[in-house]
Amino acid sequence: MATVKFTFEDKKIAPKTVENVETDMSILEVTEENGIHLNHNCGEVCACSTCHVYVLSGEDALEEISDKEEDFIDRAINPRIESRLGCQAVILDEDAVIEVEIPDQSRIIGHEH
Repeated sequence: MATVKFTFEDKKIAPKTVENVETDMSILEVTEENGIHLNHNCGEVCACSTCHVYVLSGEDALEEISDKEEDFIDRAINPRIESRLGCQAVILDEDAVIEVEIPDQSRIIGHEH
């Protein structure tokens, strides 16, 4: 089972590690099932950029980025080379250790918390 380590651009939020993550789960699904706030306005269909995250390590354990995802990442706030959409970053390797930074969610339209 994979491990996903979350850190936050908003340093007021403590890091959180989620262990025993099954393959075929997206980073967004991991956040949803573990009480980690990550905006997602389009219903996980790769039609917005609100679930934008930074994959700091473990990228090779995720499904390859698509052209459509790249197009939406370009619309995200402060995209970087390690940017992914949480809804599209699906874990493929059961032994993965993935480090993800969640951008400051207060800057996103539709921010809920």
